[in-house]
Amino acid sequence: MTQNPLTAYRETRVKTASPGQLIVMLYDEAVKQCDIALEIFAKDVKKHPQYIEGAHKALSKVQDIITELTAALDFESGGEIAQNLFALYLYFNRELLAANIDKDGSKLRAIRGMLDELRTAWATAAAQTAGSGSEARAGVNIAG
Repeated sequence: MTQNPLTAYRETRVKTASPGQLIVMLYDEAVKQCDIALEIFAKDVKKHPQYIEGAHKALSKVQDIITELTAALDFESGGEIAQNLFALYLYFNRELLAANIDKDGSKLRAIRGMLDELRTAWATAAAQTAGSGSEARAGVNIAG
């Protein structure tokens, strides 16, 4: 069976990415899904309930990504950084849940901003360690 070229590209990109690049990809998708939900919220989902499912799906994807990031934390090696990320991820999930229930764009914008800041930090760290033979883990273990 022939595979869709875009799907094949995405799979190859994930399979060949470094642990730091995988983290950046997760943050990229989380920010993208936040943007999708924010666009839907701008349509006033309280007046147009047909949009609620789309916002819910986008926010559920963000929560799934946060769960993956949480599961990847390495508390042994990561120490205080891993503890701080864990607390931040718990906060994100609480706020995402509240934003989803209340259809509150302000809560979601705040989370999106923090996710984007973390994404930038991870992208910088991944770029600095690319090719150096040492991957910056900062408390995250992607190896599983």
